[in-house]
Amino acid sequence: MTGDPISKKTLARLPLYLGYLREQKNGGQPYISATTIADALGLNQVQVRKDLALISNGGKPKVGYRISELEADIERFLGYDNINSAVIVGAGHLGKALMSYVGFKQYGLEIIAAFDSDPSLWNTTFNGITVFPPEKMADIAERLKLHIGIITVPAPHAQEVCDRLVEAGVRAIWNFAPTVLRVPEGILVQNENMASSLALLCNHLSQRLNG
Repeated sequence: MTGDPISKKTLARLPLYLGYLREQKNGGQPYISATTIADALGLNQVQVRKDLALISNGGKPKVGYRISELEADIERFLGYDNINSAVIVGAGHLGKALMSYVGFKQYGLEIIAAFDSDPSLWNTTFNGITVFPPEKMADIAERLKLHIGIITVPAPHAQEVCDRLVEAGVRAIWNFAPTVLRVPEGILVQNENMASSLALLCNHLSQRLNG
């Protein structure tokens, strides 16, 4: 472990390494090399070695990393060993899909409450998660010391929701609305723009099929 600053690109690769390690840890081999990980994931070997050196000092020459220890190092670095509670705003189709996903906990995230402006959804539950009126957001977030908010509302309402979350004490926002959010300094926004991703896929297909 070098202690050097870590880039966003490296952060994005760490979950890939973790997923692969979880698949391999029951395979009978206690150790794994950076080269094996790189080959399996189609990544540059030198880059994988650099990434792992940033978060773990358990690698041994000609032996590699003990899988269980490297898995724990990555989980600890990413914060997956501590469950972070989150709220979701927007209990429509996408919001319900996220609430129904049971895999978040293994990545250190637990959605414990949802909010929606539709009165017909108030006090209903999805996968054990209760939907509340937006007016209760500040009280619930402050009482439960929540710092992560997930936005799944239509784009025209996303900034208003973002402002409410920030006022409620949220310090990290996962934004699924196709719009750019304005936030104060110190607030992290991670955008998931499905329209942009779809555009990339369609452009790739167009070039391959019509090239």
